[in-house]
Amino acid sequence: MGKLIKVGMADLNVCTTPDALTTLGLGSCVGIVLYDSLKKTAGMVHVMLPDSTKIKNNENTAKFADTGIDALIDKMVSIGASKSRLIAKIAGGAQMFAFSSNNDMLRIGERNTEASKLKLKSLGIRIIAEDTGLDYGRTIEFYPETGELHVKSVGKPLKVM
Repeated sequence: MGKLIKVGMADLNVCTTPDALTTLGLGSCVGIVLYDSLKKTAGMVHVMLPDSTKIKNNENTAKFADTGIDALIDKMVSIGASKSRLIAKIAGGAQMFAFSSNNDMLRIGERNTEASKLKLKSLGIRIIAEDTGLDYGRTIEFYPETGELHVKSVGKPLKVM
């Protein structure tokens, strides 16, 4: 096995097998994995917010679902992936605070998930696996060799998607 490459919050990275990608602490954030199974190439972005157009300080494209996915695709294509072969797996988007509200600002996990799905759909990228919502955090690891996304959560069994 190769290196386990870390993707920080509001960050993105790519790899080819035998390396793998991981991101820690997905609460309301969403981890989006794009994968080209023919080239065994993967990319991961850890998005914090749904929409870059609503924020003045938006230079970090990886921070937002609308711009982070585009930047990730560009980086993947630059290492040999084909945009037409990309599929997606997503995780995160939890409601981390136990209160109910119709206030959009408090539904950030749900909004991040919705924005990520809409962006992927608009690009014609199919989501083939998803572990989103609920009220707990996640850490994910993606292995391009097998195409497996491992979802780890405290007190929960390992999910392999």
